[in-house]
Amino acid sequence: MGRAYAGILGPLAVVTVVARCLVHGGETGAAVVTASGMLFVFSALGYIIGSVAERTVVEALGNQLRRSWAAAERNAPAPGVPSPNADAAA
Repeated sequence: MGRAYAGILGPLAVVTVVARCLVHGGETGAAVVTASGMLFVFSALGYIIGSVAERTVVEALGNQLRRSWAAAERNAPAPGVPSPNADAAA
């Protein structure tokens, strides 16, 4: 997820800097240098944000799975003990 966010935010920063240069009539050489710098800065920022988001989602799902598993184990009959519905099924 980090690489995806980096791949979005980096080019978005470049487009923003170039559009700003075109609107305000700035110098092209300075815009290219600024756009290159912003590409690296925002790509790194996107990678960090995406990595944190991915870790948060994975941990949340893992915790939810562990809680569900623990609840299922508490409600499961002990090994060797027939379930109360075993007589009704026969």
